[in-house]
Amino acid sequence: MTLIRCCVLSAAINLAALIGPASAEPIRVKVGILNDMSGVYADTGGKGSVVAAQMAVEDFAKTNPDVQVEVVSADHQNKPDVGAAVARQWYDREGVDAILDVPTSSVALAVSQVTREKNKVFIDSGAGTTELTGRQCSPNTIQWTYDTYALAHGTAGAMLKRGGDAWYFLTADYAFGLSLQNEATAVIDKGGGRVLGAARVPFPATDFSSFLLQAQASGAKVVGLANAGGDTVNAVKQAHEFGLTESGQKLAALLIYAVDVHAIGLQTAQGLVLTESFYWDLNPGTRAFSERFYPRNGNSMPTMNHAGVYAGLLHYLKAVAATKSTDPQTTMAWMKANPTDDPLFGKGTVRADGRKVHPMYLFEVKAPSESKGPWDLYKLLDTIPAEQAFRPLAEGGCPLVGKL
Repeated sequence: MTLIRCCVLSAAINLAALIGPASAEPIRVKVGILNDMSGVYADTGGKGSVVAAQMAVEDFAKTNPDVQVEVVSADHQNKPDVGAAVARQWYDREGVDAILDVPTSSVALAVSQVTREKNKVFIDSGAGTTELTGRQCSPNTIQWTYDTYALAHGTAGAMLKRGGDAWYFLTADYAFGLSLQNEATAVIDKGGGRVLGAARVPFPATDFSSFLLQAQASGAKVVGLANAGGDTVNAVKQAHEFGLTESGQKLAALLIYAVDVHAIGLQTAQGLVLTESFYWDLNPGTRAFSERFYPRNGNSMPTMNHAGVYAGLLHYLKAVAATKSTDPQTTMAWMKANPTDDPLFGKGTVRADGRKVHPMYLFEVKAPSESKGPWDLYKLLDTIPAEQAFRPLAEGGCPLVGKL
């Protein structure tokens, strides 16, 4: 548990309180960072998300000294029942106002439901399922960083343009993996390609050998990895060991992070095409943040999940300060009515269905000869405008659309 005090009362204010009317009490906020602290998603979220939240609170305090924020954290172990139980305890007994991060889509959906029941705030930066802003949307939930629609349309669309029109999927067997495969399949079908088959891989997985053999035997031009974190790292490494790419097949990592590419190494990962909403070396704002974050996170650059925690928390704290309230309906209304603006994602909006909208970026992993340093990993291929990056509002099936 980490306590960060953002309220510093000046001597002048203290003096005024003694000789005049009582000064206003600081606004107290408690937020929880809930994620995988020890498993396959620990590097993409984990303790780094706590660091990102601490940085958001510290940066916010520079211009808003009248808000006092406490940050707590917990490990959901990638289990929906554990995540839901922690959320209930935080809301019922510990006074948590908002929960952030929550990778693993099945856990995020469970936390979203609890948050709605308890009338609190949930800002997700780690889960990809489009159900969070679709049929299971909630007036209490914002999905900040990415989703499977954005990933599939970016990466699958790029592979199709490069001639990758026959696919085989290795899919993590839970809500996120299935959603990612379905979204990518829709892109492939629309683009005139074919899906030759798919293997549902138990989550988490360490041995991909039998699944990779099935992919090789399929004759697919592209092997789509509908997984993330440690699963993706293991799959890419083992595909290289099996000589899958040497036989002419291409790998499409539908969700991979810079920290994963760094772990895999450029020699193995070079040429991978991927879609992200944030990269540490994208622009001066992302670089300045990342240089501050790096030493606080064990000399590891931030992921887009970390960036989403930072930016999402900043927007929430702006809502608290502007409305002078932690009432969930009041703060959610403000966050949707006012544009977002931060150094990591730039300007954006939060839609009625809870989808935060911003550009997405198509990258290619550099060859070792192109890299100038250990974290110089990507080259930018294309910028996908915000209005094209995410599923159209009318197509998601969110029951709230039209009612807000």
